[in-house]
Amino acid sequence: MKAVQFTGTGGTDVIEYAEVERPEPGPGEVLVDVKAGALNHVDVWARRGLPGNDLSYPHTPGCDGAGVVEAVGEAIERFAPGDRVAVWPGVSCGTCEFCRRGEPSMCVEYALLGEHLPGVHAEYAAVPEENLVPVPDGVDWATAGAAPLVFGTAWRMLIERGDVSAGETVLVLGASGGVGHAAVQIADHAGATVFATGSSEAKLDAARDLGAEHAIDYEREDFADRVRELTDRRGVDVVVDHVGAATWQDSLRSLAKGGRVLTCGATTGPNPETSIGRIFWNQLQVIGSTMASPGELDRALELVWNGEFEVEVRETLPMSETARGHELLESREGFGKVVLVPDSEL
Repeated sequence: MKAVQFTGTGGTDVIEYAEVERPEPGPGEVLVDVKAGALNHVDVWARRGLPGNDLSYPHTPGCDGAGVVEAVGEAIERFAPGDRVAVWPGVSCGTCEFCRRGEPSMCVEYALLGEHLPGVHAEYAAVPEENLVPVPDGVDWATAGAAPLVFGTAWRMLIERGDVSAGETVLVLGASGGVGHAAVQIADHAGATVFATGSSEAKLDAARDLGAEHAIDYEREDFADRVRELTDRRGVDVVVDHVGAATWQDSLRSLAKGGRVLTCGATTGPNPETSIGRIFWNQLQVIGSTMASPGELDRALELVWNGEFEVEVRETLPMSETARGHELLESREGFGKVVLVPDSEL
């Protein structure tokens, strides 16, 4: 079979689509015939190399994927050959204090398929049973393969950790990305008034279509100034900032007194300058969030499967063109997810 491979750390030249040995499902594992996967920024970071993340090369990336169960290993109870499934990448130990209290994403040994462990951007992938969720008939493979990570992550961040509620105002930065476009829809679903940022009129129109009432072109105007203008200088209750160093100070400036900034990532860098005085004087909260629990994921995906939430796809590529997909993410081209399909499925 063929799989996407990183031959080492570096630029897109380390990406190959190579012949590899087809895996067999071990005890507790399910072999999935992959029909589609999706790229996330974590794939870009894994390719570039993360401190302390010592991968064995070649490495198969890919957190997101969906397909049909091909075979099952021993002690499998939930799935059988022919079932439609999607992949959730979070792997936890199940025994630490955080896992035992129902918080697997806080696990002391938490890891992600595709980032710390071999991923699913391949024709076939052997996946732990607990990392699979059923996909209803009628849900297309691109949606199934691209929804879990971004909608699970955004749901936990806004609803469970951020406690976003009806009547609040929420600013979503980078609304054209995977987590961003999910966050716009989830905030709107919660009854909040949504502000969104983007870098082109097409991206802003797409954000409006998904529920943003106010859309701000951050390349043409200072988004913090514009937010304060639109709110009569009050600011918003919540800022969703997964951008990081480039936007952090303006995210704090955009908040009302008592507001909260939610973060699940830092695509422009993890170590921004910050105004501690603004945080304590305005009594702001900084809330981090990572991934989701199985129950949180189920609640988010139910709304994807029934069509209330929409997975926007900017481009679908064969896995042999994965390098092009990385370039799309790095250049911030388009709105929504980049979906990868095994060449054998085209």
